[in-house]
Order: sequence, then structure tokens, then C-alpha cells
Amino acid sequence: MNDQGRRRLGVLIGVGLACGLLPGITLGGTETMDKVLAVLMAAVVMTIATQLVFVGPSGRVPLPALLAFGLAGFVQDALVWWLLSWLGPKMSHLHVEGLATILLAALITRTTVLLLSQLSPAVETAGD
Repeated sequence: MNDQGRRRLGVLIGVGLACGLLPGITLGGTETMDKVLAVLMAAVVMTIATQLVFVGPSGRVPLPALLAFGLAGFVQDALVWWLLSWLGPKMSHLHVEGLATILLAALITRTTVLLLSQLSPAVETAGD
């Protein structure tokens, strides 16, 4: 899996964890599909925003650089979660309440993205 694939997977996992773990994020609607679509909408918005403004390493980096990337990415993710707190009720059944929830969701999302970005890429063969 390439770097962009690991980032997208990290965003998807991070958004899913944040939506599932944080009590300040509610997925309204009575149907399971409504909840799945709310999480998917959040993941799509987060993925697009992180692809447009890429903040993060493209492979393994030393710890000080990782912390700097993490802080910058945390700010970016917090801004996107803030956008989702406004956009979510208008587009789907996603409700994000409070600054603490926004900051925790950003922390979960960015931590997941950074952890997956630090995984060693598989050794590619010369024929690929």
C-alpha cells in the first residue's frame, strides 16, 4: 500500500474510531444505513481536506519531525472537525457537539493517520 493509501485508510479508521468512541459525536437516524452514511460523509470530507492540504510525513521520520507534523496535522484536523460540526447536520445525521469533542476527534484522527504513515512500506519488486 502506498503512502496515500495509508493516509486514506488512517483517515477512515480515525473518523470511525472518533464517531464510535466519543459521546459528543452522535449519529442520528434510526436506520443503520443513516449512521454508515454519516460516518462515510465525515470520512469523505476529512479525506478531501487532507488531500488538498497535505500535512504529514511521506514515510518514516525522526521523532521531532513526527511531532511537528502531528501538531500541524492536529490543527488541520480540528478545523475540519469544526467544519463537520457545522456541515454534518445539514448533509447527514452527524452531530458534533462542543470544542472538547472536536479536539478529541482531531487527536484520534491525526494519531491514526500518523501511526499508519510510519508503517514500513512493503518491498516492491523491480517489475512493478
